[in-house]
Order: sequence, then C-alpha cells, then structure tokens
Amino acid sequence: MRDGLRLLDSDRHVLEPIEMWKEYLPPEYRAAAPYYEALAPDETMAQRVARLGPKGMLPLMPQLMLDGEPVLARYSERAMLEVAWTLSQRHADSSAGSTPQHHLRSMERTGVDMAFFYPTSASFLLRIDGMDPARAAAFAHAYNDWLRDFCRVDPERLRGVGALSLHDPKRLVAELERVASFGWKVVVVPPNPVGGRTLSHPDYEPFWSACERHSIAVSIHEGTHARLPTAGAERFSTRFALNASSHPLEQMLALLTLIEGGVLERHPHLRVAFLEAGCGWVPYWLWRMDETYHYMAGEVADNVRRKPSEYFRRQCFVTIEPEEPGTADVVRLLGADNLMFGTDYPHADHGDDIVEHAMALRAGMSDDVVRKLLWDNPARFYGVGT
Repeated sequence: MRDGLRLLDSDRHVLEPIEMWKEYLPPEYRAAAPYYEALAPDETMAQRVARLGPKGMLPLMPQLMLDGEPVLARYSERAMLEVAWTLSQRHADSSAGSTPQHHLRSMERTGVDMAFFYPTSASFLLRIDGMDPARAAAFAHAYNDWLRDFCRVDPERLRGVGALSLHDPKRLVAELERVASFGWKVVVVPPNPVGGRTLSHPDYEPFWSACERHSIAVSIHEGTHARLPTAGAERFSTRFALNASSHPLEQMLALLTLIEGGVLERHPHLRVAFLEAGCGWVPYWLWRMDETYHYMAGEVADNVRRKPSEYFRRQCFVTIEPEEPGTADVVRLLGADNLMFGTDYPHADHGDDIVEHAMALRAGMSDDVVRKLLWDNPARFYGVGT
C-alpha cells in the first residue's frame, strides 16, 4: 500500500541465473544448455579504455550463447557497455532481479504490493526462428518450472507468467494447460512472426480457444534483439534504433493482426495486453484503423464486424510509461479502463523511481483514475481474486 493506493506491477522481470538451465532442462538438452561467454578476453584495460572511453572500465557484460552463436541479434559490444553503465547507475546490487528475496525487498521499499514476472534471457531463447520445436518447447517447460519455484517464496506477492514457445502450434495448448494447473492466469508470447506464422495464423486457433476457455490472459511482449522478423531490423543495426522502433511498431502490428485476422472477433472473452511500449501510440493507431475500416470494411467483413477501437475497448489492455508525456491526454481520449502500470524492473529502461513517477500521476488525474491504473485494471486483466 502506497499513500492509500495499492500497486500491482504489471510488467516485472526476472534475471534467470545461467545455471538454472542445466538444472531444469530435460537431460537430453543439458549438454547443450545456454552459457555466457566473456567479451574481448585478450584486451588490456588500458586498450579497452582507449577504445571505449571511461565507461570501458566497467566489467563488460558477458554474452548469452547457444550452440556457439550469440542468442541476441545485432547486439554490439558498445550497446552492451551502455546497458551495463545504465544498470550500474540504477542498481548498486549486482544481483538485482535474480532472486525472489531481492524483488521482495525492492517491492517493500517502493510500495509495490504484487508483481507479475516476465522472462529476460528465456524470452530470447524462445525467439530463435528455426529452432527445433521440441527443443524450444523444452526451454519453455524448464523456464516455467523454474519460475514456479521462484514464486513459491511468496506466492501471494510474486506471481508467475507462463512463457510459451510458438515454434510448434500443436505443443502450445499442452504447455498452456500445464501452467494453468499451477494456478497461473496469464501467458506471454511475442508479437513477431515465428516460423512464418503471425498471431492470427489458423494453426494457432486451438491456442486462442484454450485461452478463452480457461480464462487465461495473453500478454504480448516484444524483445529487442530477438532472432525473429522484427519491425525495423531490416533497416537498422544499432540498439538505439532497434529498441526505439521494435517495441511500439511490433505492438501496433500485433494489435492489427489480432483484429484483422479475426482473433478478437472469434474470441470475445479473450483478454490481451500489449506491454512495454507506452500508451501514446494507442489513440493514433485506433483512429487510423477506424478510419481505414470506415471505407474498407467490406474487404475484412468475415473477420472484423465492428470498429477496431471497439475490440480494443472490449478486451485489450496496454501498460503505461508514467514518465511518458501525454498519459493524461490518453486517459481523456480512451478513458481509464484499458491502461495499467508496469515498472519493467530491473531492466535498464527504468529504476525504482518509476514508482515515484506513477504516484506523480495524481497531480493530473483523479484518485479514482489512478486507482484504476495502479490496481483495478491490472487486477482485472490478470484475474486477481478470481
């Protein structure tokens, strides 16, 4: 409880310890488990500082590897250094995010009552196009088992989000139902095409049906540097450009995909959230789709039987960035029922001060609206109390 308001963190992340893969993967996959590889091992500190400047004195973040290749695409040494520098400024504790105890201490310090946890390295391992589907499913299975143990430390405050692999649509429902048996109410998938299939591909229809049947919400979460077709990746190679473009553009395309492909029409009780891209894109994108639908409705009449904005208002949610200018204007344009708060902690984008920014929303909005953003809406999306 913070200043009389409860806070539900809709988008918090774990930092998975590398050793967990050999512990939780099935035996046949452990020998080829992911590992970390140090960068520039033959370079002296003086040479590194001369090449990279004062920040080069920081220990470089090791690179996540699988089968001798980097797991992250287009992630330069300089980008790694800048992320390491930002993290060093935000977190004095190098173990930030890696243990449930650390998260609980952070949540207690900042006044976060409950949090839903999303993957970090597991996201990228599940987003390698062309990976053997059985192996991708094994990664998802292992991660979900590990996260269940992570959350058992305080299952009321630490809530799990099941991570799914889209490589084999036939395996999706089984893992969905397995994590539902944990008592979890939400799963996460990428917005990007996997194996040439978008989210509205017919092969995924049993998955969407199962989500609706079990009242499992679906979070759409982009990850810069995933080895999947990504908006902007055909034009840019810097993290600066990829991060700026991939998150909002992929979420815009994912929402369009679910509407144009008829997923939201066929599954009116499905709950979908679009995370970590802010909310400023939503009013424009809904206006753009509605305007186009006005004179092109006949082309998509089988799948889209109402204005796109009506689908969004009925069953979609989006996380806000409290520092984002214009959040109050988005509330004015859309109302307050489809927005929810998330910190992205402990990633480099935000520090603990994001909670202060969230509380500062009270300066421009009523307490009733802020209460919806910080608790009521995320609780409704995540099925808290049901």
